[in-house]
Amino acid sequence: MNWPDIPFNAWRETCGALHLYSQVVGKYRLARTPWINHSWHATFYVNARGLTTSLVPDAAGIEITFDLLSHAVIGETADGRTARIPLGPMSVADFCARFRELVVQLGGTPEFDDHPNEIRDPIPFRDDRQERPYDAKAVTRFFHALVAITRVFSRFRTGFIGKVSPIHLFWGSFDLAVTRFSGRPAPLHPGGIPNLPDEVTREAYSDEVSSAGFWPGGGGTDFPAFYSYAYPTPKGFGEAQVTPEGAYFDQKLGEFLLRYDVVRKSAEPEATLMSFLESTYRAAADCGAWNRDALECSVGQPRRSRSLKRTAA
Repeated sequence: MNWPDIPFNAWRETCGALHLYSQVVGKYRLARTPWINHSWHATFYVNARGLTTSLVPDAAGIEITFDLLSHAVIGETADGRTARIPLGPMSVADFCARFRELVVQLGGTPEFDDHPNEIRDPIPFRDDRQERPYDAKAVTRFFHALVAITRVFSRFRTGFIGKVSPIHLFWGSFDLAVTRFSGRPAPLHPGGIPNLPDEVTREAYSDEVSSAGFWPGGGGTDFPAFYSYAYPTPKGFGEAQVTPEGAYFDQKLGEFLLRYDVVRKSAEPEATLMSFLESTYRAAADCGAWNRDALECSVGQPRRSRSLKRTAA
């Protein structure tokens, strides 16, 4: 697998632009798609070209893809229409206007909220006229990192038979994530995430979770990093011993972190990342008294079904 070097400061401005462009497209999907638990209806997924909305229930059915290899936003419909926007230097206002035109070309409804989420001091998309750079090579390296990470996240996901999320990218915080659930309700979340309605946050955290993910940088760090947290945070979680060497608990964020470069530079990147995912999950489950025997299973293998442990009554 290709684990490219993706130093955040080298493409910080491009990353910020891509984040905001993803919010524009995400707001369109959000406006047209019926609500699914924990806001899973609004997320993006990694595919062979970049990031996709999957099929949005608008007009004949519209799918939007950020093609991070040919550097375009591509819209396709179930009745055969296509349209595209080249990705390059531009402002958020320009991108938003071009995207609305793309939706019209596809027969869709270009009406959606105009304000960024989870960003401090947000500027409405239509008013954000600052010219933004676009480093195409850095964007492609980021995409290749997402592909490598998704493979490991997907394998980790198979070791759990309780409720577990898809592998998806949240455009609000611009992180790729996978979440496991204990099966028990959680206390009411206090909310307070910048420019995100508390009712959305509280529905997202309605149940106990152990969540892991990846930031390219900017999510409380100036470097690309993997994270893992629990909600609610159980007693002793931050003091738990986790692996690999280099993983640590960030008191300010309330999460375990592992620099992407620790994984990238290791002799076995996939095994190194898996050890972080597994050990931080175990810390959350053990400190939170999850029923691990009922929730866990062996990691999935191709063409091998799992045998059920249940016995006849």
